[in-house]
Amino acid sequence: MTNQTKSLAKQLHQAYLNHQPIPFLNPDAAVDETLGYAVQQELTQRIQSATGSTVAGYKVSMTSKATQAYANTHEPAYGTLLSHVVKASNTTLNLHDLFSPLIEPELVFEFTEDVSNHPTVEEVLSKSKIAPAIEVPDARYIDWFPHFTLGDLLADNTATGLVIVGEAVDTPDYDTLGDISMTLQHNETALAEGHSSAVLGHPVKAIQWLAEKLAAHGKSLKAGDIVSSGTFITPLQAEVGTYHVEYTHIGNVNVTFE
Repeated sequence: MTNQTKSLAKQLHQAYLNHQPIPFLNPDAAVDETLGYAVQQELTQRIQSATGSTVAGYKVSMTSKATQAYANTHEPAYGTLLSHVVKASNTTLNLHDLFSPLIEPELVFEFTEDVSNHPTVEEVLSKSKIAPAIEVPDARYIDWFPHFTLGDLLADNTATGLVIVGEAVDTPDYDTLGDISMTLQHNETALAEGHSSAVLGHPVKAIQWLAEKLAAHGKSLKAGDIVSSGTFITPLQAEVGTYHVEYTHIGNVNVTFE
């Protein structure tokens, strides 16, 4: 690990601890994909040491052409989910405890067995359950969305904030999972609709991409891991009130911000 990796991770962790956002690392730090993932690794280890959290799984970001365009990249990115950021449905949270959070309706895969580095569709489906979820991305940068670079995003653990997870169900077949409709409400006002095809064409593809990317970094998906697989819509700014998301065939999830 380089001194630069340690220094950048320390800056981000200090922002996390002080609840004070900082300017982007780029262009001054010239953080590319390789350095970004290295800083992410060091940052998550620092947060683990400070919180006593364990690795709960991963999140897949930038699973649409539109979100990839924000960071001028051609593929998704992943972040590490620590146990303290995973919350149960119907939880109430203080919006002021976050920085500048967004709302992303997503499906969470909960793995019941270890997953190979190059999983087939059948392996992903047979080794998982699916839960309705709301991801709440949140970065430690000033005015971060959508002005980040790929390196900035990776270094700050792909803007990991919170993941609100509902009750898991048996994973449906491939065709059904590829045809999940979503409706999002805020205080009973309809905000958005979405479809699982927005996630790389099919959510299973996000898991296959993640498994191969993790393997390139000497990691793998294990039994007990969860994966937030990608947003159904363009992210929305989080506001005070209750968000309710319904997914056909999967169920619903709620979170309230005070």
